Amino acid sequence: MEKPIRRCEEHGYFRGERCPRCDSEGTFILGREKTYRLGRVVSGSLRHFPDEIGIKVDASGWAGVDELFHALEKRYGWIKMRHLVGLIKSDEKGRYEMSGSKVRARYAHSINVNLDYPQNDLETLYYGTSEEEADMVLSAGLKPMKQRYVHLSKTYKKSVEAASAHTDRPIILKIDAGEAQKDGLKIMSATDEIALVEEIPPKYIKIVSADVA
Repeated sequence: MEKPIRRCEEHGYFRGERCPRCDSEGTFILGREKTYRLGRVVSGSLRHFPDEIGIKVDASGWAGVDELFHALEKRYGWIKMRHLVGLIKSDEKGRYEMSGSKVRARYAHSINVNLDYPQNDLETLYYGTSEEEADMVLSAGLKPMKQRYVHLSKTYKKSVEAASAHTDRPIILKIDAGEAQKDGLKIMSATDEIALVEEIPPKYIKIVSADVA
């Protein structure tokens, strides 16, 4: 279950019971259950079904905050703008980006968007997967399946966490991002933990670990 949202007068919105920066209790904004329910709809609207909820997402993934809020009002009579802004700004996984009057999901889109993040600056990235998928990746490379981009982890640990959600025996693949970018592949830094790319040919991929469970 999601943590509640609170707002610290000095440091802004946060998740949990105490501000992680100054340990103040802050002002209550939204409880656990409503945070979870609202988050599911907001992330889905920006990543997968904007038409269904009644908002427009541009080619770079941006939607109007006011437009999104008014669409949510029709579904949740209790919602206030502070709930939406608090959800966006306090998200601990970096799901959202807010700029002025616009907001977008930073990753995990299934709709056709063209994101414009800075170039990745790491020489090595990681991809966690199952044994069955690893064989296919090593021969055919990494390509997006249900999502617009392939999602790569910036650390070995994060790749293990991501893969462990889908398999008990994760295989960790190492991506030679530095060499791939020298050869012209565009790899973007989406968050502190995630990089995005349209595809990775097999020549840049090697197995790091065959069993880290």
